[in-house]
Amino acid sequence: MTTTYSSSERTAPRPFRDRREAGRLLADALLRFAGRHDVVVLALPRGGVPVAYEVALAIDAPLDVFTVRKLGVPHHEELAMGAIGSGGAYTLNYDVIDALHISQQEVAQVAERERRELERRERLYRDHRPFPKVEGNTVVLIDDGLATGASMLVAVAALRRQKPARIVVAVPVAPRETCAVLRDHADDMICYLTPERFGGVGAWYVDFSQTSDAEVRKLLNRAGLRHVA
Repeated sequence: MTTTYSSSERTAPRPFRDRREAGRLLADALLRFAGRHDVVVLALPRGGVPVAYEVALAIDAPLDVFTVRKLGVPHHEELAMGAIGSGGAYTLNYDVIDALHISQQEVAQVAERERRELERRERLYRDHRPFPKVEGNTVVLIDDGLATGASMLVAVAALRRQKPARIVVAVPVAPRETCAVLRDHADDMICYLTPERFGGVGAWYVDFSQTSDAEVRKLLNRAGLRHVA
């Protein structure tokens, strides 16, 4: 497992203009994946989609979203006992489940509720397009930045269940310690900027306005037209 950092962090790093610029800069670190037929770019919605769109465009790879829903412990929903993700991916934390004596029925009930919400969101984003083939392929998993990295860790764990050949996590900005944690879970970790004074993901964007559902749909549809089977 390797971690790649941008050389630009050795100078005074500047904020990205917006997510699209961040994606174009991040793509430079991913050009070794260009032109390959076994690479899929997956974005964590919503903010990861504009970044991933620019990467997918640069390396000529299909783009889709990887939606993750936490499975919260009954009556203590802030505590995760697992997660489900796009394409049937899932992960369970049996340490939490066993310690709190959570029954299989309770796990199934929570998972079904979150599955319905995940499917609702994916219908909104994907317009019934099938989830791309992951097994045996290299997946580039992208967000607009990481703070603690908790959501990305869940995404990697859930995605791993689908048996990709490699999982490459790539983000425009994150604390160095967060990138180090992800390095132990992904097969490759690419952080474009790892500023010493982090201050949150939004601090590294001039325009960090919320990505709308409409923009997610537009970018996914535009990318899909480039990779029609």
